[in-house]
Amino acid sequence: MPSIEKGAKMGKGILFSCQNCGYESPKWLGRCPSCSEWNSFQQIKEEKQTSGAEQFKLKSASVPLNFQPLEHSSEQRLLIGRPELDRLFGGGLVPGSLILLGGEPGAGKSTLLLQIASQLAEEFGKALYVSAEESLSQIKLRAERLGLVSSKLFILQEDEIETVLAEAERIKPVAVVIDSVQTLKRANNPSFPGSPAQIREVVQAVMGLAKGRGMICFLVGHITKSGLLAGPKLIEHMVDVVLYFEGDRRFPYRVLRVAKNRFGSTQEIALLSLGEKGLTPVQNPSAFLLSERRPDQSGTVVTPIVEGSLPLLVEIQALVTAGNPGNPRRLVSGLDNQRVAMVLAVLERRGGLPLSSREVYVSVIGGIRTEEPACDLAVALAVASSFYDLPLPQNLAAFGEIGLTGEVRRVGGGQRRLEEAKNHGFHQLLLPKGLLEEVEVGTEMRVQGIDSIQEMLASLTKKEGV
Repeated sequence: MPSIEKGAKMGKGILFSCQNCGYESPKWLGRCPSCSEWNSFQQIKEEKQTSGAEQFKLKSASVPLNFQPLEHSSEQRLLIGRPELDRLFGGGLVPGSLILLGGEPGAGKSTLLLQIASQLAEEFGKALYVSAEESLSQIKLRAERLGLVSSKLFILQEDEIETVLAEAERIKPVAVVIDSVQTLKRANNPSFPGSPAQIREVVQAVMGLAKGRGMICFLVGHITKSGLLAGPKLIEHMVDVVLYFEGDRRFPYRVLRVAKNRFGSTQEIALLSLGEKGLTPVQNPSAFLLSERRPDQSGTVVTPIVEGSLPLLVEIQALVTAGNPGNPRRLVSGLDNQRVAMVLAVLERRGGLPLSSREVYVSVIGGIRTEEPACDLAVALAVASSFYDLPLPQNLAAFGEIGLTGEVRRVGGGQRRLEEAKNHGFHQLLLPKGLLEEVEVGTEMRVQGIDSIQEMLASLTKKEGV
């Protein structure tokens, strides 16, 4: 137990804060009731501080206004110039927005934001890139390697937020990048950089800058070993947009997913290719993800998913092999574990496949993660194909939700899924029978409506003579 000043427990203005989650208590606790971390409380002094939001508060914001006479804002969204990224933000960047980008070290967060800052500087005015982790020479070398030499892009190496705010006031950029929020601090806050108290103060200050001056502010956030954003969860509630890099950083591409967006859809993703010139959006993600597919093997099925406004073809692979009858392994990658377990149970109970003694492995290839119920039919088809060791037609795609009684239910976006499959040469499509009257097929597509899991298995085994 750390040493505590005499009378600190009941002293006025004395608090104890959990250094793991930011939970505050008037007395020292051995275990945090919020995150269950042991010996994480440290004594802090509660001081009256002027937050960044108060420093940049607009005078008009303190006067209540009637809703009716309010004029619609004439400000236009700022386009980055890359359609895939503009779509990710809901049609461009909104002035005054606060955007958080999270990801593992080495995912490409700094590279992407340096590219965006340079593009905004060239198109709309000045941009300020603030780094507390890299030196000015390191940032300059990276910018030159990426070909981002711009007289309108300003670089600042600083770890105190007060200096950053002052420089932003002086330069008046259209966008500010803070890399990273865990390394900045307030000078009058005794906590160390990266602590919940410091992170909260820094984000409040940057939020005041964004809302008070209309600057687009980007925050870089690091991801912990458990896959969560380092620092208090409160950060995600304070910002307008939250983006996460997904997938294995060893892949030559990155998946950028929207977790929160006050100005657009929260279901959008973008596929970015990592090369010598930085991160560039993949123009045809479906073709890119299926480029190394081996359709002559059993256990592989293509399914069209819809992420926000983006239809995407992904490959689902399954492998069924002999296992321990008492406790067979079930491993899932890129899909909801519980949903795959449900599909396997339906296949055994309603379809008659003896899977209880088999090991089953299911994966979405390429590092893509989806939790769409529309993948159920493709998962079932891939598992059955591997179980019977029967390769499926290489131009076949499938989608549909499976219920516990074995029925195949309709899902949304049927026409968009069909068009995406057709555009990439998949002219055979298995879909819920209830969607047949809702989609326009055309002469070049051969569509089969599936009513139940039993019908799917009968169709598979009949064609191959099993």
